[in-house]
Amino acid sequence: MTLPRPRFLDPNTPPTLLTVILIAGISALTMNIFLPSLPGMAAYFDAPYALMQLSVALYLGLSALLQIVIGPISDRFGRRPVMIGAMVLFLLATLGTLLAPNALVFLAFRMGQAIIAAGMVLSRAIVRDMVSGDRAASMMGYVMMGMSLVPMIGPVIGGVLDEWFGWQANFGLLLGLGVLVLILVLRDQGETAVPNTLSFRAQLRQYPTLFRSQRFWGYCLAASFASGCFFAYLGGAPYVGKFVFGLSSSQIGALFALTALGYAFGNFFAGRYSVRLGMNRMVLLGTVVTTAAMALLLALSLGGLMTAAVFFGLTLFMGLGNGIALPNANAGILSVRPGLAGTASGLGGAIMIGGGAGLAALATALLPDGATELPLVMLMLATSVASVLASLWVIRRARQVGVQE
Repeated sequence: MTLPRPRFLDPNTPPTLLTVILIAGISALTMNIFLPSLPGMAAYFDAPYALMQLSVALYLGLSALLQIVIGPISDRFGRRPVMIGAMVLFLLATLGTLLAPNALVFLAFRMGQAIIAAGMVLSRAIVRDMVSGDRAASMMGYVMMGMSLVPMIGPVIGGVLDEWFGWQANFGLLLGLGVLVLILVLRDQGETAVPNTLSFRAQLRQYPTLFRSQRFWGYCLAASFASGCFFAYLGGAPYVGKFVFGLSSSQIGALFALTALGYAFGNFFAGRYSVRLGMNRMVLLGTVVTTAAMALLLALSLGGLMTAAVFFGLTLFMGLGNGIALPNANAGILSVRPGLAGTASGLGGAIMIGGGAGLAALATALLPDGATELPLVMLMLATSVASVLASLWVIRRARQVGVQE
């Protein structure tokens, strides 16, 4: 008698929620765990701080380009094989960062780590494979809530590891965690995509259809500007913490956790209320929360009342707003063409992350030696205001075409 295969060894069974969270979480963790180490890495490689900050902008830029192709490839060949291949390449790139003899070689391998963007693309696509509409937004909220716990503690751990063992410990941790996630993917991530007979080139030809959709652009811009506020913060906050407020690496890492804590609460709210209130109203609510917090931050900065506690504390509400808005905006992006969930996820993610890369680089340029936090705060407010306008555009367009909110 042949015994049935255990559930976790069946490649055709959908993955558990934990697996979906962790493949997205390893991608988020790779983005931010080393941020408290940037000043120390500049000293180690004897390189300008601005050069080391490019490890954020270049990583985000390449992530954007990769997501353009990762989505269609996963639609054509499946989520499982694409995720396995991405994990293997990520581990090789991470090993390269640890062995890099100088800053330029490090940056090259750091860009190679961007392949882990597959985790972000495929986690969204897998959710959309299993559920749709407002239910997808709700499930994404819970997935992102669980996922946010990973980057929440990442900078805290990264700051402590940097002070105790040096910056290499952060990338050593990523290497070890990457191995564990690869094992989990092999054992649990069953295939969820419906076989797609279109060639890769034919799938790329679907992009104009998405580009012509005003709803797609509305959701993309709402997500891009909302997350752009956070990416600008990623690019500038290490400088502000170190050179404006005189904080240590571990202190900066601990304060970064405030944003992720707010994001987790926002994700919980999205998971609980997205079905009841609808995607579009939730996107607007989240962007308004972020904008209100950034407006208060600017007022306090102009009034000379800025402290480290105020600056980093108000980013908790930025995280809260993003946690409410982004699961719903991402679900909206995937709802425009449900049959091309991977393609839409990749293209939408590319637009969002590409914009984030530009804003992270702009934040760096706005903070030369001797700068205060004010230019960064103004940039963060401008992007959050733009996200509100994009959200209103989505609602207006949905009413015109009769799409249920």
